[in-house]
Amino acid sequence: MAGLSEESRFVTRYFIARADKDGKIFQLDTGHVAALTSSGAQRLALEVLESGRITGYTGVYKFLVSDRFYGRLVVFLDCRERLGAVGRVLGVSLAIGAGGLVVVFALISIFSRRAIAPVAESIEKQRRFITDASHELKTPLAIISANAEVLGYDCGENEWLTSIQNQTKRLGALIGDMLMLARLDEERDAVQSTVFSLDQALRETVEPYEAVAITRGLKLHTEINSRIGCRGDQQSIRRALSALLDNALKYAGGEGRVEISLTRRGRWSVVTVFNTVKYDADDSLPEYLDKLFDRFYRADSSRSRNTGGYGLGLSITRSIAEANKGTITAKLHDEGIVFTVTLPYADVR
Repeated sequence: MAGLSEESRFVTRYFIARADKDGKIFQLDTGHVAALTSSGAQRLALEVLESGRITGYTGVYKFLVSDRFYGRLVVFLDCRERLGAVGRVLGVSLAIGAGGLVVVFALISIFSRRAIAPVAESIEKQRRFITDASHELKTPLAIISANAEVLGYDCGENEWLTSIQNQTKRLGALIGDMLMLARLDEERDAVQSTVFSLDQALRETVEPYEAVAITRGLKLHTEINSRIGCRGDQQSIRRALSALLDNALKYAGGEGRVEISLTRRGRWSVVTVFNTVKYDADDSLPEYLDKLFDRFYRADSSRSRNTGGYGLGLSITRSIAEANKGTITAKLHDEGIVFTVTLPYADVR
């Protein structure tokens, strides 16, 4: 047979058991194995015959059962050396593989830091530029606003002064939003977390918008469950909720509706803000829902200009949610869009 020679029977450790048709062993040949006694060999043979298996392993012995005219022949082959060699090869292979992975990760870590360093430096310079530029713009903007106010006292109100004052207010709001985004990026890991009543904060945030909704002919509905707390920076979370409500009232449309709810979902406090949105079947809104949170992105630029938006409100909301270990998502629902904010839940008394 292939792989066998005249010396195979002398270098191979094995033993044989013969059993009659009733399963009783009537002959054992243990002359080629020293690790087992006759009683041990008989016990293994009986276990194999009772199991009904034809081939397989029992301990370090591989066995094969074949039918004979007298009953059954069971041959056991001692594979401890082969199994030990396989184990050694496997151990060496795992060690080499682990060492290779360590080397690869070390090289990746070293070279990735060098590759990312210019990008990280560029991002840091950009953040500093935005912060410094915003601070530098605040002073001349305040001077322009003050001069326009003084000119109004001397020359009286006119459309040019009114335009200057309106644009300085809008520019001041934009600078404020940019500074807030820069601060959130820089202090994301240093948020001052406290436990506060989220339902109370949401009610207080909604209250000023009720009059705005009535003025614009919008239906404002709230469903805020009580005793729902949150762990996070209360001031920034109130700012995020205000930005969401402001966005909802801006784009709800004439005679539209805005719905606000607060519930608990496991270990999360969930705030949902729904507002109606009018869009055609070929409108880009469904396609660009994820981009609504990008900075300066506006799905409808003309409509955003009319409402005074810069495309930063939702970006600020997302940054605040992520800084407080939460999330925010947007999806279409019925005749409008739903913004869902999840924040860490905390018990409040």
